[in-house]
Amino acid sequence: MDITKFVPNIKDKVALVDFSAPWCGPCRQMAPVISKLKEKYKDKAAIVEIDIDSQPAVATHYMVQSIPTLILFDQGREIKRFVGVQSLETLEKNLDAVLTKKP
Repeated sequence: MDITKFVPNIKDKVALVDFSAPWCGPCRQMAPVISKLKEKYKDKAAIVEIDIDSQPAVATHYMVQSIPTLILFDQGREIKRFVGVQSLETLEKNLDAVLTKKP
């Protein structure tokens, strides 16, 4: 199951996919970080949120066992995974590292 089947606009991009749920406290804690990333990387990378309750097959396929889980993709391939609350700096550092490898 390719992530691009669920989020087609990331096929040729770097993407950070946030697997979360509205009832999840740590996920709500990540919401401002995700918003900042969406703004900062709007022209460089896709920042996508997937609600595990409405997309359980995607969460199962990517073996999401705890939320929030954030997966960094490059052209549809998983590069790195983060489980639990992450700092803005950690996510920016990892996004920038993948983006700087792009031609």
